[in-house]
Amino acid sequence: MKTLYLDCGMGAAGDMLTAALLELMDDPEAVIAELNSIGIPDVQFVAEKTEKCGITGTHMHVVINGEEEDEHMHDHHHDHADMDVHEEHNHEHHHDHDHEHHHDHDHEHGHGHSHSHASMHGIEHIVKDHMRLPQEVQDSVLAVYKRIAEAESEVHGVPVDNIHFHEVGTMDAVADITAVCYLMHKLHPDQVLASPVHVGKGTVRCAHGILPVPAPATALILKGVPIYSRDEINGELCTPTGAALLKTFVSEFRTMPIMSVDRIGYGMGKKDFPIANCVRAMLGETEDHQEPVYELNCNVDDMTAEEIAYATNALLAGGAREVFTTSVHMKKNRPGTLITVICTADTRAEIVKLIFKYTTTLGIRETADNRYTLERKIVKVNTEFGEIRRKDSFGYGTSKSKYEYEDLAAAAEQNNCSVAEVRSKILKGE
Repeated sequence: MKTLYLDCGMGAAGDMLTAALLELMDDPEAVIAELNSIGIPDVQFVAEKTEKCGITGTHMHVVINGEEEDEHMHDHHHDHADMDVHEEHNHEHHHDHDHEHHHDHDHEHGHGHSHSHASMHGIEHIVKDHMRLPQEVQDSVLAVYKRIAEAESEVHGVPVDNIHFHEVGTMDAVADITAVCYLMHKLHPDQVLASPVHVGKGTVRCAHGILPVPAPATALILKGVPIYSRDEINGELCTPTGAALLKTFVSEFRTMPIMSVDRIGYGMGKKDFPIANCVRAMLGETEDHQEPVYELNCNVDDMTAEEIAYATNALLAGGAREVFTTSVHMKKNRPGTLITVICTADTRAEIVKLIFKYTTTLGIRETADNRYTLERKIVKVNTEFGEIRRKDSFGYGTSKSKYEYEDLAAAAEQNNCSVAEVRSKILKGE
């Protein structure tokens, strides 16, 4: 299975992810030319070879109107969407980060760019009307922005529509997000995995206070993701954009699986730390998913249907992977039920206890098996019926998708139509 593994031992930022993925390409210079032809307004990508702690990698520069974004920014670098709450007074808001980015809402650093704002609607206009991108890439870019906007909305306690992006940071962020989404589309891995994310530690200063690391929006985006900090690194390592990109593309955060690595890319940050400041991307092949499982069987002829249903629910709640029944003919010519439970090694002992507790059986038969499974991930798809979850499965040379029945049924009920009609309209809109 074609697998992309991202080592986020020094966090993640949009420009670092872009550079790491770029190094995996057959012809990076040609890909940079493709990025520069997409049509991001006033933006040009420039790749520079650089070195951190003896490791050579690529640092990506985003040039806007012929001027690099970080030239007058005290060696900081915009790599995410700077946001404001659109109220009567827009607060000045500057974070002095130790990593690749900052949140800058001031004009004090000498930028000549306009300070107009763009809403999510404005971002959609840029993506859909100005750029030449495949539909899949457009959808990914907007999904990343939606994650960031929703996190900032919750942090500020205002509707998403009141969150605005500063133009100085907007085009730089659009460039980083679009580049990562485009490169992911070109690489087209079967799965994207990542390490637990090093977020850094300490605080970041802004004009109206001190914020903890990870910044509130980053922390919200990374809910459910394994994160950590290390004493020897002080500063913010994972940016809101980096977090949103990881959450959009990564199906699982875990230690590196057994894989045959074909290519390695290093995306360098600008700051220097005791540890090489980079995102490492590894592209290679992993074995299709296989795991040892146990099949536990018992026959019963003295349980009612209600009792069997209750036992089934208890076994599933207790960690069983699957529980199913089969009608069988038992001794003394009695009709009975074969109860089959599939579980893994770590839950086997507990499942055995539950079978004895909730069924009338006096004995359990056990068989050790191998279970071959497709990799699965849940994708939220925006449709005319609202957000519908879709389960994507892949591996063993095949892939398949299925919309979640519960979401289809809810949409059908709300729109007074059948599940089949909802499914058909969604498929037509893909």
